[in-house]
Amino acid sequence: MPERPSVLTTHGLWNTGLEATILRQRLARRGFAVSAFHYRSLTATVAAAIEEFRVAVVGLPPPVHLVGHSLGGLVVLRLLELHPDLPIGRVVLLGSPVNGSASARAVIRFPGAAWLFGPLADAELLNAAPRAWRHPFPVGVIAGSNSFSFGKLFNELPEPNDGTVTVEETRLEGATDHLVLPVSHTGMMFAESVVAAIADFLANGRFSPPAA
Repeated sequence: MPERPSVLTTHGLWNTGLEATILRQRLARRGFAVSAFHYRSLTATVAAAIEEFRVAVVGLPPPVHLVGHSLGGLVVLRLLELHPDLPIGRVVLLGSPVNGSASARAVIRFPGAAWLFGPLADAELLNAAPRAWRHPFPVGVIAGSNSFSFGKLFNELPEPNDGTVTVEETRLEGATDHLVLPVSHTGMMFAESVVAAIADFLANGRFSPPAA
């Protein structure tokens, strides 16, 4: 019996990965061997997080599919930029602001808000350089268009957005595919439509068109 494909998920800022438990369980029911990579989103340096991530990837049966939510997706991109020889299969980013985060820049302007961010967020959200995908393995991006979420408390975002990240902020030059679903930034962790889209991309390298 063939081994189930390896999937490694990782979380965003201020999270631990527990919020993606249901997502991982649903992916497992679809035939994937799913595990989680946790990094210290507030205190880890970029170098430390990437090295821990690399070790987690090489510890799994190859090829390893990667799924990153929000800042976690940017950590995925940084990992592959620094270690392009890793045995990666396909990559899915969920609500990841690959072009920087207006919400994060709005929050940091509040007095005393700097403690809400760490070295990773500073490098990947607040001072991000333009990104482009130049690797051979497929990457798919899922963005949300339901604007009910945390970011609206601090900044009026251009539509469409998921309440924290705008759809335009998720557009990665060179990505294989891009899909917009009616989910919020946090809600995408619990949406069956998102799980179905992830599984579709990991199996086929493309998203199926959303149902009418």
